Amino acid sequence: MKLWSSYGSEHSANLVMIGRFKEVGDAEAAKEVIDRLTEQARDDERAGKTHIGETPDRYTDGMLDLLSKLNVASVNPVELEQFLYDVKTTLRNDEIVLTTEENEVSAFLKVMIDKGARVEVYSAHDHPGTGYGRGG
Repeated sequence: MKLWSSYGSEHSANLVMIGRFKEVGDAEAAKEVIDRLTEQARDDERAGKTHIGETPDRYTDGMLDLLSKLNVASVNPVELEQFLYDVKTTLRNDEIVLTTEENEVSAFLKVMIDKGARVEVYSAHDHPGTGYGRGG
């Protein structure tokens, strides 16, 4: 029997994003923003206000209120579903390390940059041995 072994680009990115901040407090604040946006996105999905795969043209009331409170203006409604993806974010001193199988990470990138990070993004498939990603 012949087996075909490959991976598609949609769910096998083994992507690593590292946001490096000037101060530990800056990283902590950015992680809090990511956590709160993730929580609101999950609340909106549970309430049936958003669904993965939709292309929303506006924010939910709860998300709009939260974005205003957090002073986040760069993330658009379509990007918010990224907070529902299987993404691991870890705070390590003055860094936030994000790992995921997804390629769609612009919302996280925008939050990190808006909060003062210098950001590195790479595929752990192509750069193994960094300690991050699958097989890191």
